[in-house]
Amino acid sequence: MLLAGCSSSDPAPSTSPSTSPSTSPSASVPSDERPTSVVEAVQDEQTSTLRALADLAEQQAAAVPEVVAPSARTDGEPVLGADASWPQCPRGMGIPERPTQGSPMPLRQAEYVVLGLTNGPGFTENPCLADQVRWVRERGLMSAAYAVASLPSAAQVDEHGADGPYDGASRLGALANTGYQQGLANVATMRRAGLRSPIVWVDVEPVPDFDWGPDTAVNGAVVEGAVRAYSDAGYTVGVYSTPYLWADVVGELSLGLPEWRAAGQTSRAEALERCGEEWVIQGGAPVLGQWVEAGRDQNVTCPGVETDLGRWFHQN
Repeated sequence: MLLAGCSSSDPAPSTSPSTSPSTSPSASVPSDERPTSVVEAVQDEQTSTLRALADLAEQQAAAVPEVVAPSARTDGEPVLGADASWPQCPRGMGIPERPTQGSPMPLRQAEYVVLGLTNGPGFTENPCLADQVRWVRERGLMSAAYAVASLPSAAQVDEHGADGPYDGASRLGALANTGYQQGLANVATMRRAGLRSPIVWVDVEPVPDFDWGPDTAVNGAVVEGAVRAYSDAGYTVGVYSTPYLWADVVGELSLGLPEWRAAGQTSRAEALERCGEEWVIQGGAPVLGQWVEAGRDQNVTCPGVETDLGRWFHQN
């Protein structure tokens, strides 16, 4: 995660959403008036699902892995966990813009780990994902997956813009198709590494060295394409961000997806505060709050989530 430590070489925002007026948690437009899409698919859901599975079959990753649901909790206590990605890989790996750091893996108190699929931007793989999956499995922890979405290069749009459920002859359609292919590439990465998860969280925030452009409709098309890819591949889809960063990238787009809400360098108490209605990102229900402490991304389930952990995690 770029925002809050899963990509710890990238700076967190200079001001916290909880302390700066420019990062106010409240949406500027009522949720029922916000747009729900910037680009429409030209293929129906069944057709694009079959196409996605065919594309994944070519990468020998077609089957949706069986996910074992963890036991529900009845004590009403939040469940602690963590997330990890390429910064936790041994040094000497990764793309030049994102060299791996050998950062520590989660604390032993963590009961689940959300693992990142990319080495920063789209179309790059977490170079040690399989080893991290093995680490989680050996400890019997719950697992889930997240992936950074990023603005594709012109070359990537040229390569992928016609391949997907959108009209590739239009600018937004070509961008959405490229986002779709980002998503399918991440699904293939996840399945090759043996990572099982009922959900893929889409990380939407500024990506240093791979910055989103100023056109929020363009950015939104990429995000929508990625969301469609994960859904077509058989996964629940959620959003990781903050209200401010989401609006900065995609404007008032409201997809209504489950939310994983970041609090930055704060505390567990502040992460739980992010579960409140005033911190809605894009119209979805809160699932996780995240904060950074002791050099690690830490997470806590929002109230009520502990009773239905199988919606969000695989039990290894």
